[in-house]
Amino acid sequence: MQSEKKFTDFTVTAMNRIIAPSMLSADFGHLERDTRMIDASAAQWVHIDVMDGVFVPNISFGFPVMKPIRRATSKLLDVHLMIVDPERYVERFVEEGADLVTFHQEATSDPMGCIERIRKAGARVGISIKPATGVETLCDLLPYVDLVLVMSVEPGFGGQSFIEGSLAKISQLRKMIREQGLDTIIEVDGGISARNARAVYDAGADALVAGSAVFKAEDPAAEIVRILEA
Repeated sequence: MQSEKKFTDFTVTAMNRIIAPSMLSADFGHLERDTRMIDASAAQWVHIDVMDGVFVPNISFGFPVMKPIRRATSKLLDVHLMIVDPERYVERFVEEGADLVTFHQEATSDPMGCIERIRKAGARVGISIKPATGVETLCDLLPYVDLVLVMSVEPGFGGQSFIEGSLAKISQLRKMIREQGLDTIIEVDGGISARNARAVYDAGADALVAGSAVFKAEDPAAEIVRILEA
């Protein structure tokens, strides 16, 4: 019997893949329309990238944009904080509707403190690492988080090409999780498309973030299905 990973309102098994379209690639002039399209699609989560222009060389959006997205979908809001000192803001993002808050291990000097603040605020906890950061740095933190987000491009901009070396990192992380007897979900973000989705899932990923591949497709909803069924 396959092991199951309980995660808020969703059950993840080896036969149940997750797609989280990134709103960073949506049309900001029609944000509600694009969110409702995702809400009606086969995608299970909605991914929100928050950038501060310090931790990464780009600025995206913050609390005000959370409100219309939250109103337009009942799906899990997967908020990825690419900001320094994330512990200063995690409660506010949960207040604005985040179901899952992911912060970067490299962005804080107190990862356990950040984990505890997110948990206390009532959200699930994710931790992310950049391409240059080894998965072994997360070994002691794995029991305390619900999800690990592996960046398969340098964070900060959409439309980048998938870093092939990420597959080995995903496999290594999956092995670490199994060795510790955990149910931690592995999410992968960067350069995901229907062309490489199967390889990423096969490496051990549960959830894939797809931005440009979805929103630049002629039929975004159909593209989501193609990624899920790759």
